[in-house]
Amino acid sequence: MATLTATRAASTFPVFKTLGAGVVCAAYGSYDFAANPTAADIVQLCKLPPGATVIDGFIRIEDIDTNATEELDIDLGWAGNGAEAADADGFGNFGTLNGDAVTNYLPEGGTVMPINGTLINGFVSFTKETTVQAVVNTDAATFAAGTISVVIYYVCP
Repeated sequence: MATLTATRAASTFPVFKTLGAGVVCAAYGSYDFAANPTAADIVQLCKLPPGATVIDGFIRIEDIDTNATEELDIDLGWAGNGAEAADADGFGNFGTLNGDAVTNYLPEGGTVMPINGTLINGFVSFTKETTVQAVVNTDAATFAAGTISVVIYYVCP
């Protein structure tokens, strides 16, 4: 298990602070897989500011499992922040990401999925700065280098 940190999730990267209530903001980040991620790897992608209420977003993953029977399984959630507990699939448990048309939305190969998870019951709010992260459940059967990206739309009070 390893923790892989994208540039926009680094401890030195400044977190955007909104100037007014109701302004829709976006946190985003990406990570380039040069090697097959292994089960239990954590990919830190971006950070949300204190007070953020997540209203929508999406995850995009290139077809990094090129096997005829794909096995890649990555969930999207957040790390614990000292106030709210970690939730490894709070934004989505997407199952096997096979990169197939319709099933995973992107017919050119790869996956684009709207975040959902806990948002199905309403919006998710964080009282402290929070890291958005992906957790690898199963690695790729036949790995090909590629990128994982996430965009999280939020508002602050």
